[in-house]
Amino acid sequence: MRISLLTFLLVFIYLTGCSQSDNHDFHGRGKIPIYAKRWYQLNTPVQPIDELFDNKQCQKIDAGHGKVLDNYDLWYPILEGEHMTIDSIMMFDWEGSNADKPTTIYAILEDGKKVQLAVFTGMRYNGWNGPDPAKPDVYALSRSITNIRYLVINTWGFFPGELEFYGSYTPPAAITPVVKKSVPLSNYFGVNAFEWDFMNPSDILKLDPVRLNAIQSFTGVRHYLDWSKLEPKEGSYTFALTESGTWNYDTIYQWCRSQHIEVLACIKTVPDWMQGSTPKDQHGDENVPARFGKDLSDPASYIEQARMSFQFAARYGSNKNIDTRLIKVDTVFTPWPNGPRNIVRTGMNVVNYIECDNERDKWWQGRRAYQTGREYAANLSAFYDGNKNTMGPGIGVKNADPSMKVVMAGLADPNTDYVRGMIDWSIQHRGKKPDGSPDLPWDIINYHYYCNDADYIADKRQTTGRAPELTNAAKNAGDFMAVAHQFAHDMPVWVTETGYDVHQNSIQKAIPINKRSVLETQADWCLRTSLLYARSGIQKVFFYELMDDNPKSDTKFATSGLINANRSRRPVADYMYQVNKLFGKYTYDATIDNNPIVDRYNNNGKLMYIAFVPDEKGKTASCTIDLGSAATAWIYTPKTGSTQMNVVQQKTTGGKITITATETPVFVVGYEVK
Repeated sequence: MRISLLTFLLVFIYLTGCSQSDNHDFHGRGKIPIYAKRWYQLNTPVQPIDELFDNKQCQKIDAGHGKVLDNYDLWYPILEGEHMTIDSIMMFDWEGSNADKPTTIYAILEDGKKVQLAVFTGMRYNGWNGPDPAKPDVYALSRSITNIRYLVINTWGFFPGELEFYGSYTPPAAITPVVKKSVPLSNYFGVNAFEWDFMNPSDILKLDPVRLNAIQSFTGVRHYLDWSKLEPKEGSYTFALTESGTWNYDTIYQWCRSQHIEVLACIKTVPDWMQGSTPKDQHGDENVPARFGKDLSDPASYIEQARMSFQFAARYGSNKNIDTRLIKVDTVFTPWPNGPRNIVRTGMNVVNYIECDNERDKWWQGRRAYQTGREYAANLSAFYDGNKNTMGPGIGVKNADPSMKVVMAGLADPNTDYVRGMIDWSIQHRGKKPDGSPDLPWDIINYHYYCNDADYIADKRQTTGRAPELTNAAKNAGDFMAVAHQFAHDMPVWVTETGYDVHQNSIQKAIPINKRSVLETQADWCLRTSLLYARSGIQKVFFYELMDDNPKSDTKFATSGLINANRSRRPVADYMYQVNKLFGKYTYDATIDNNPIVDRYNNNGKLMYIAFVPDEKGKTASCTIDLGSAATAWIYTPKTGSTQMNVVQQKTTGGKITITATETPVFVVGYEVK
């Protein structure tokens, strides 16, 4: 009876072709639910594959184009409490074939063993195929597969019209909601800068007071630091003064510490001596930080960078108890006869955060500069702690200073697939901590996002910047927060690049709005970007960048500066300075209205409200704020060209005031803030 029923189903399915799929019951078991959004890709740019699991057979899966890798994997993790046993697979063959470059489906088991489940070649049009192309009408596997940790699809961008798994299934445990941590508003006013933004150009031994005054507008500096400046010759390090550029990093970092400006040292690019191993036609200082020909999935391939990270952390971290025999400072080099020389220093306690390179998902530069999430996790494992102390002494940040936090490279593509690949590599190769959380070789998740009208949508042409609330900024933040919560033990999430150009031919430009100038719109949008990320649970933000790269250029990012060429503040720097001065200790509490937006902040029981219209048309809107028992409200508005906000006092009616909100945030308190 079972044979005749199965035969009937096969004939029916084949003849009906593109009908809706149903839950066919083979061996007394059912169709296993697959959640399309859970798949992540080890490739960039990412294109969703939702159509592969939507019960519609006759549609082409758009794998996208311009991907950096022709052949790549998609991973599907089995969650905590979830179990599946697969005994049958059905793949609908609708359009096209790819016998030479088939799609192959694997399972990775709990013991790490990789088992091939099915191969799809697309050689039979308009019909269902089983796992073996030689036996397309047989859907059953040769044996049931259980104890599955991941499903993996290896593809060349060619997929069946639909993919179905059959067997037994137990759903996962419920996912708890994300709990946002209290973070001071001061965390959202960082800036990207370089060493020349600190030093006196006429006296390289001294800091420049004019430059320092500009930097004091901000609460954090993400320092773009080229590896070659620290290690101009392999194994020989200079810090103050450097052999390359004669910079004094000791002085810069000490000053930042004295001003309570948090430093994130983003150590990026590869030195010339490493590029020497690469064929000339593949040279590039933003290449993957490993010698040519090395296995990018092996932590040992990144030993040179990991050795450098130890030297940096030993000097600028907080640990003074370091064996100085491991320190490799060049004490012979001097920039001029009888000039200053580097000395050995440890535990200076001036840098708390170090970032392992910048935008390692550089798909636009090709394979020479691109790492998959799993390859970058291997890189981080070396950089973090010498791959769990297996690479010898003097390797990795944590072996120099266990308290220094490692920040993953900010992602150019704000897509969580990359991070999920990093997490799963870590679970497989580093295991879990005693508390059950994955042993991840980084401490901060980090991505970049520039608000514009293309919104990182494939094939959509960018023409202008946009107000942050009108983009996917909040959605992306929510996605990263969810991944951090579900897979990374609520690891903090940062955004270390965002901002707007002011040149009106740039495709990342801020725009004039009514009587508001371009510079004032830049200020409004950047301030609202900070408030959006505070609302979303992101824990730190750095804007790109301190100074324009080229004020006359319409190139994207060339005019994103927050200060002017003469080192005076632009309105955006005025706003950040003023808000931090008055309200930097306040933390986001709740959003009490969405149109206009009214956010409530708290500072040890003292409440402050921020109100604004989330648009870019010059709109206004009335809103009422309840200040409790306060008889008078103080209403603060950011002011261009000043260190102080405008403030007006307004009597309340029963503790309530009604104000007209604009696209410039105003700050309302029921008592005077000093």
